Amino acid sequence: MNLHKAQIIDFPKIPDERGNLSFFENEKQLPFTIQRVYWIYDVPGGEMRGGHAYHHLEEVIVALSGSFDVVLHNGNEEHRFTLNRSHYGLYIPKMIWRRMENFSTNALAFVAANASYDESDYIRNFTEFQQLIQDASNRI
Repeated sequence: MNLHKAQIIDFPKIPDERGNLSFFENEKQLPFTIQRVYWIYDVPGGEMRGGHAYHHLEEVIVALSGSFDVVLHNGNEEHRFTLNRSHYGLYIPKMIWRRMENFSTNALAFVAANASYDESDYIRNFTEFQQLIQDASNRI
């Protein structure tokens, strides 16, 4: 369910001998309108972030600095994306379990989301997530 919709987005890259510039704009490079942005940084070695899914939220994650892995799970299968280029973003649709791990020193993860923070949108228990996926499949 939806794991095939997760994809790397290659943002515009304007090369210059003084340094490169990349950008994204609502609905031109992103599949949604941005309602919130946040960033994750100073992650201690060996730590993991995420470990949840969302009922409705969609995100694009960009490694602005350093590198890290984003591991996605749809309840049945898992796929790992290594983010290490600031002109690539990983689009994650709703109802996909995600975790971030293997952060390099000084890694900076930038996240653009399609909705404001809403604690009730989080699914924080993987077994509950799998059951929701199974229930949705049974309704089809």
